[in-house]
Amino acid sequence: MGKTKQKLRRGEPALGGWIMIGHPSVAEIMAGEGFDWIGVDMEHTSTDVRAFHEIALAVKGSGVDLLARLHSNDPVLAKLVLDNGADGIIVPSVNTPEQARQAVAMAKVPPEGIRGASLCRATDFGRNFGSYFRNHNENVLVVVMLEHVDAVKNVDAILSTPGINATLIGPYDLSASMGIPGELGHPDVLAAQQTILDACNTHHVPAGIHVVPVDRDELGRRVEQGFRFIACSIDTEFLLLGCRTMLGKHEDR
Repeated sequence: MGKTKQKLRRGEPALGGWIMIGHPSVAEIMAGEGFDWIGVDMEHTSTDVRAFHEIALAVKGSGVDLLARLHSNDPVLAKLVLDNGADGIIVPSVNTPEQARQAVAMAKVPPEGIRGASLCRATDFGRNFGSYFRNHNENVLVVVMLEHVDAVKNVDAILSTPGINATLIGPYDLSASMGIPGELGHPDVLAAQQTILDACNTHHVPAGIHVVPVDRDELGRRVEQGFRFIACSIDTEFLLLGCRTMLGKHEDR
């Protein structure tokens, strides 16, 4: 079991880096900086399964948990990233309990799920087949993204689904679904986030959120608020900040 799942079970914050560039060197650099997990965004980028495989090779041995943010609630893609070394999946746009059950099932092998077995990279090409699949359902991390107003309405039913290890609020998508895209400080957006956080606490599921700005104070505020599965900015934001700091450009976009 990876340290992310262990920390979440102890009620501790698990901090992750978010990769959109999709290059293995970026993943290798970020994995060496002390994140508990790295999330590879396959929804909003050109990162495919082959690129994910190369990222998995780059972070092997680093101790960081490698997660794939899927492009949809897709059992085929879930199987492929897990076969290629993902420690878990982040499933976008989970708005109903049925979608939550699908997210869990496609991450786990029978009898708890529907994932197929093979002599894949995750099993060291069969050398670790028995141990891997015996322990997989206990080890795999399943994160559902609650990023739509419908998810807020159905949050209690969604979180009643066995096998969810954490949630993750997508603040931009959530605001867009409410008709106020990008207004992350809008009272309605903040109220929706609080509704999800309260429901997570009720159901004893760690609540997560993406802190997009490179802002340690905001990260601390979210931890204080009660969030435990936290994506820390984006590789592109780290790069932009470095460029602007070097050039003395600090204006807002």
